[in-house]
Parts: sequence; C-alpha cells; structure tokens
Amino acid sequence: MSQIEKVLYTAKTHTTGGRDGASRSSDGILDVKLSSPGTNGGGTNPEQLFAAGWSACFIGALKVAAQQQKVSLPADVAVDAEVDLGTNSGGYLLQARLNVSLPGLDREAAQKLLETAHQLCPYSKATRNNIDVEVKLA
Repeated sequence: MSQIEKVLYTAKTHTTGGRDGASRSSDGILDVKLSSPGTNGGGTNPEQLFAAGWSACFIGALKVAAQQQKVSLPADVAVDAEVDLGTNSGGYLLQARLNVSLPGLDREAAQKLLETAHQLCPYSKATRNNIDVEVKLA
C-alpha cells in the first residue's frame, strides 16, 4: 500500500443519522440532507456523492494525463458516473461505471488518456481490485 508523503488537503465532515440523516463539512460549504436510495426522503445518498466526487476527480486526472501526453483536452469533457449499491452472499457492495466523453479526440488518443487517468485518479486507485469498475469512452 502506498503511503502519503505530503497531505495536500483534508476534507472534514460531521454526519448524523446515517443514510437518513445529514452531513456538513467543517467549512459549512457542504450541507446536505441524506436519504436512503430509492426513498422519497428528499436528500442525496452516499452513492450519489461518491459518483460526483469520483467523476470530478477523474476529470482532473484526465487534465493531468492530457498535459503529460501533450494532448488538448476538449472543453466539454464529461464523465457520467454510475455507482451501484448491491448485495451478494457476503453483504452489501458497490460496483461502478465511468462513461467518459471526449468529443473531438480520435479514439486511440482518447483511450490512451482514459487508461492513464484511471491510473492517476485517487478514487480509481482506492477502488482498484476492491470493486468491479468499468471505464469506457461514451
């Protein structure tokens, strides 16, 4: 396992009530009501937050990969993340799909960016060999 040598940022949240509660960041910018998936609780859920964080981070990794490969990343790059919550005989687990749109790039260059970004992205690293993940060009 890799160890952090220099901490760049620490996110701090306070959550109460679990899936049917609320979560607030220490700076107050994030302040969300939480609801269980599929309910009418009026809040977001951990899977949606995870999908949003991962897709944003993945775009950042695409930017780094594009700079490394001296490729111009399209201004309208987008990631549609899907995070499934499911069960098996061992209990609850996640699986995910990242569908990446890189309009205007030829398929070979886009695929190379995807592969590099998936190696760079901290969310991808955290989930590697832990959950099923599919990363593909949209």
